[in-house]
Amino acid sequence: MRRAWMILGGLALALPVSARAEPGGFFKNMFGGGEGGTPSIAAPQAHDPDNAYCPPVFVSDGGAAVQAFAGAAGDKTRLRHQIVFGRLSRECKARADGSVAVRVGVELRALLGPSGAPGRFEVPVTIAVKYNEQPVMARTHRVAVAVPAGAAQGEATLIENDLSVPADKTVGYDIEVSLGAGAAGRAKPVAKRRKAAPAAAAAADQGEAAAGQ
Repeated sequence: MRRAWMILGGLALALPVSARAEPGGFFKNMFGGGEGGTPSIAAPQAHDPDNAYCPPVFVSDGGAAVQAFAGAAGDKTRLRHQIVFGRLSRECKARADGSVAVRVGVELRALLGPSGAPGRFEVPVTIAVKYNEQPVMARTHRVAVAVPAGAAQGEATLIENDLSVPADKTVGYDIEVSLGAGAAGRAKPVAKRRKAAPAAAAAADQGEAAAGQ
């Protein structure tokens, strides 16, 4: 297949009402089994009221990682950081009207490169449901992944539980995730904005006004 198949685990039933980023420890608890555990993968089953079709989570072409370089892209010695997918999980539940509610858990990992430094890095994460390669529903979130001082990597997780598959598409649909805006994404460091002092701001405004006269 053209898309990469990521490791799947069982998604806990107690999930938040809306999508949000969570620390890595929460995601490990959600998958269960602890460190070194081997998640079980259940084959998709035919749709019925008690066992909804629930396909594995795929990563889109070109959407498996984002990278940031100190200069021209592609020079590994100048790589600042990259963000990649860790574990992925999904849960599918049939509704009384025939539709299926889909929950997806995504683990993200930020890895520092030779030219990198600790910090917080944002990346767009898109989670989508597709049918015959056509989008049915998709949501994009900006997630910040922190690499603490003295560490070489960091983790964050995203829980999306507001996806829905219409009743006429509940067998044969796909669940797809991707990083970045399009096929070639780029993670951006979270910059802290500083407010200019009132006197300095006023002086700047006066200078601009004088220049325009």
